[in-house]
Amino acid sequence: MFMRKFLLCIVCLLWLVVPRVVLSEEEVVKVGLNYPKTGPYSNEGADQWNAARLAVEEINAGGGILGKKVEMIWRDSQSKPDVAVQNARELVSEGAKMLFGGASSAVAVAMGTAAHEMKVPFFGTMTYSTDTTGKDGWRTTFRECNDSWMGAKVLAAYLTKNFPNKKYFYISSDYTWGRTTEESLRKATGTEDVSLHPGVLTPFPGATERDFEEKIALAKEAKPDVLVLVLFGKDMATGVRLATAAGIKKTTQIVVPNMVLTMAEAAGTKVMEGVIGALPWDWKVPYQYNYPRGKAFVEKFTARYNRYPGTSGASAYTILHEYKAAVERAQSFETKAVIQALENHEYTLLKDPQKWRDFDHQSVQTIYAVRGNPESVILKDKYRMDYFEYIGSISGEQAAITRAEWNAVRKKAGKPTELE
Repeated sequence: MFMRKFLLCIVCLLWLVVPRVVLSEEEVVKVGLNYPKTGPYSNEGADQWNAARLAVEEINAGGGILGKKVEMIWRDSQSKPDVAVQNARELVSEGAKMLFGGASSAVAVAMGTAAHEMKVPFFGTMTYSTDTTGKDGWRTTFRECNDSWMGAKVLAAYLTKNFPNKKYFYISSDYTWGRTTEESLRKATGTEDVSLHPGVLTPFPGATERDFEEKIALAKEAKPDVLVLVLFGKDMATGVRLATAAGIKKTTQIVVPNMVLTMAEAAGTKVMEGVIGALPWDWKVPYQYNYPRGKAFVEKFTARYNRYPGTSGASAYTILHEYKAAVERAQSFETKAVIQALENHEYTLLKDPQKWRDFDHQSVQTIYAVRGNPESVILKDKYRMDYFEYIGSISGEQAAITRAEWNAVRKKAGKPTELE
């Protein structure tokens, strides 16, 4: 007993006298993650958080950014624009040199404006509304994922071939992402006539199961050939589940324009069978097309978290590595210099080459069309997460809005055709 007490005293004395390494403010660079820890998109938020932590660890193990260790500070956006803006201001006041995150386009648009006012770069991880880098784009805003128009293009290529001259019905979230995604898919598939291809809106945020039941009942009554659910996160999972329970899948093809793994997982193995969607990345992409860095990311993520990363996580991971690379090319954390280092820069990380376009700051990249695997296939997977079969793809150059189209969007909104 005496010896144990003696050793404990020695340990305590050493703790007091041995100098501990505490990094000064000059030795650290802070990055601000504003993500949905709670709310309807919390699953996508958790994916971002997990992947971002891996990226920070990798960057710091490699010496940080310009010799500074990365410290990630964060806030819960709750997928509410007003909360996200307040968070953004707090993160910057605490020293964040850049902001990233989000899984709601309303949040991304609001954060983009706040970042513009504070003169810091903002990177949208999961924001598919065309407005984010379109009419509401700023020079400080960059979007790593695809936009709704790019997703609509790859889906239209499949749908017009396999469902020509069919009746569509749209159920969409009533905010910027839902409205612009519906508009994009209608245009791409030639279903703009609402008298032939009707649609209804659901509240966001705050839609209840009763809201979805009512809209699904209207869709069933309309007897469409294709039911488009422009819903995201837990709302999408609820919508597909209720549509399946209502028997709609027996006669109707269900389409979810912006699909991610966490949404499919929330909906469930049986419910996701045969559902069609579009995405920019999935854990199987690196293996199907042999992208070594993508494989390494998947394997590191699964070893840490015992699950596959999704699109949201891949985007957060990529953003942090791309921010590091841009700062080091610029040899500066200064916002203007970082922006110049990003514009027109081509990068290859988790998939084939992508490019930060200069005029709108969209990451132009390959987009994939997928269909939900049979439950039997999903259940054979180690993590029971093999949800998607690839049914098509389109290059970023083919999918992305053109400069002339972007100019027209900006002029219509009364915005300049050069980012401010």
